Amino acid sequence: MNRPLAATADNIGSAPTAAVQSPYYRWGQLIMGIVCMAMIANLQYGWTLFVNPIAERHGWSRAAIQVAFTIFVLTETWLVPIEGYLVDKFGPRPVVLVGGLLCGLGWVMNSYADSLTLLYIAAAVGGVGAGAVYGTCVGNALKWFPDRRGLAAGLTAAGFGAGSALTIIPISAFIKSSGYEAAFFYFGIGQGLVVFLLSWFLSRAPEHKERTSISSINVQQTKRDYSPAEVLRKPVFWVMYFMFVLVAAGGLMATAQLGPIAKDFKIGDIPVNIMGLVLPALTFALAIDRVLNGLTRPFFGWVSDQIGREQTMFIAFALEAIGILLLYNFGQNPVAFVILTGMVFFAWGEIYSLFPSTCADTFGSKFAASNAGLLYTAKGTASLLVPLSSVLAAATGSWHTVFIVASVMNAVAALMAWFVLKPMRKAHIARQD
Repeated sequence: MNRPLAATADNIGSAPTAAVQSPYYRWGQLIMGIVCMAMIANLQYGWTLFVNPIAERHGWSRAAIQVAFTIFVLTETWLVPIEGYLVDKFGPRPVVLVGGLLCGLGWVMNSYADSLTLLYIAAAVGGVGAGAVYGTCVGNALKWFPDRRGLAAGLTAAGFGAGSALTIIPISAFIKSSGYEAAFFYFGIGQGLVVFLLSWFLSRAPEHKERTSISSINVQQTKRDYSPAEVLRKPVFWVMYFMFVLVAAGGLMATAQLGPIAKDFKIGDIPVNIMGLVLPALTFALAIDRVLNGLTRPFFGWVSDQIGREQTMFIAFALEAIGILLLYNFGQNPVAFVILTGMVFFAWGEIYSLFPSTCADTFGSKFAASNAGLLYTAKGTASLLVPLSSVLAAATGSWHTVFIVASVMNAVAALMAWFVLKPMRKAHIARQD
């Protein structure tokens, strides 16, 4: 007589045997992860819409308000290794479930925040929730698709990058008609509820899926699984970490400061007509940017599966450096502002597919969620520079220094991908120590 399966840490959140045999099951897991990511996207990408209304309502400085954004990104990123460990041990379901509840709670708290202290606490609550959802969905994609890591991680991250595109216009309109507090409250509850419901259908990838090797000879993969403790002792990990910080910093500055930049350029509310669609410049830019920031992740992820991770990094980071310079020089034209911010976001968003897939290629699948979480903390480190960008702009009276610094960071990362990371990864995989 067969014994019933016990509910242990090894099978919580595991997939049913019959479902695992279906070649389409893992695509269902991927799609649900993408939807979950889309539901938490506005916690970061919709933030810029709230900065000016909050400042006008309470009289707080933009720099003080942006501290909340920094706290959100820090808690979203620096706790992901812990959340990744929980995913590796218990599966994705319980981690995403709790994450969805915290995401909704964070925005509801924002709606009631009448002090900077409460605003900061709400940012921390939302950040923990967003990190739990983000780290779980990316880690799960890496495990289900070892043969297409770049594409799978890119599609999952695209949910986060483009997820706010469908709601950015409704949120903007809701803020103008009902106030930012109501927008925080109702969108927070709706987004958190969707994540909570989908979490019940997520399951962990089976071991045999993790051993599939990629077909492209341009993508080198380790044959050994490295634990997080081992990863932290590898110099190649810290090279990837430093590069991640360099590129993420410039993109986060643009993400958090796009509203204030448009206001200072005096173009935010100027109507822009592109292909018959007329919207205010800032709203238009935010909508297009979200779409391009989403498309770039699977696109460059797929490209990296074909030509290699480092080669793709070099191309994308170089484009980002050029795009930032062009935005500074021509961004005071409303049409140019919309187009060039799209270019900046397109050349930036791919880091969230390239770095996780490169990490799993380098250190294996077994601890992919934990190890990718360690690397993802670089985004939190980069967020420390976001308030500094406001300070620099205020001190110099323009965004010149901010744009130059961000462009140089991306140029350095592009060169490091080709001349530093590529030979180091090759030597690491050859040693298999």
